[in-house]
Parts: sequence; structure tokens; C-alpha cells
Amino acid sequence: MTPFRRRFDSLFDDFFGDLLSDPRADWVQGWNPKVDIFEEDDQFVVKAELPGVEKDKIAIDVDGRVLTVKGERSGEKEVKEKNYYRRECTYGTFQRSFTLPEETDSEKNKAEYKDGVLKLNIPKPETSKAKKITVQ
Repeated sequence: MTPFRRRFDSLFDDFFGDLLSDPRADWVQGWNPKVDIFEEDDQFVVKAELPGVEKDKIAIDVDGRVLTVKGERSGEKEVKEKNYYRRECTYGTFQRSFTLPEETDSEKNKAEYKDGVLKLNIPKPETSKAKKITVQ
């Protein structure tokens, strides 16, 4: 059975591999910005690379534990398709959703957009302090 699977995988890779690895094939996969998400002592931090996206074209939504970042990067309208020598930049809409480890207070979230990088600071919820109970 293993040789059959290897042959089948090879056939699949030969057929689809070039299409999906071709940088011009973004129309198949869509445009998704690169994102880093990490945790600090008192907050979650999300950094998204959004070069060429205008600030007013970015929408951020937090619903429970789900964070959604969406927007649009507009392309050059003045250059005719036949005048391109190479076209690798992708344009259009994007949407990324992430599940946060904990629900947060969305009123305290902060967003900053500078030099094509969106930075979100999402404070962790205040946990109730442990109470000591004295045994009498």
C-alpha cells in the first residue's frame, strides 16, 4: 500500500505543485498578510504586516475570543496589464481570524498602524484574586 500512496502523492504534487508554488498564483490562494501573535504579562500582542493598505481600509473586530482583521489593498489603476514585465504584488481584500486564549475586554483594546505594520494590544482580563479562607 505504501508504494501506491507514494505514487499517488507524487502525481498530486506534479499536477498541483507548480500551480500552488508559482508566485503568480495568488489568485488561487488569495492574499493573507503575515501575522505574529504573542503574549506578554498583561496583554496579547498582534502584529500584522499590511504594506500598502490605507488606514481607513482596515477593520478590526473582537467577538468573544475571536479576533478578525480585514481590509483591502488597492492596486495600481493607471498601469495597463500589457506594460508589466513582472507582477508579484497582490491586491484585493483579505480577512484573517484568530482565536485568542481568553476572552478580553474589547473596550480596552488598542490599535496602532505605522509604516505598514498594524499592532494590536489586547489586555488580558483581570482575574479575580484568590481569597484566603481561614479555618475556624
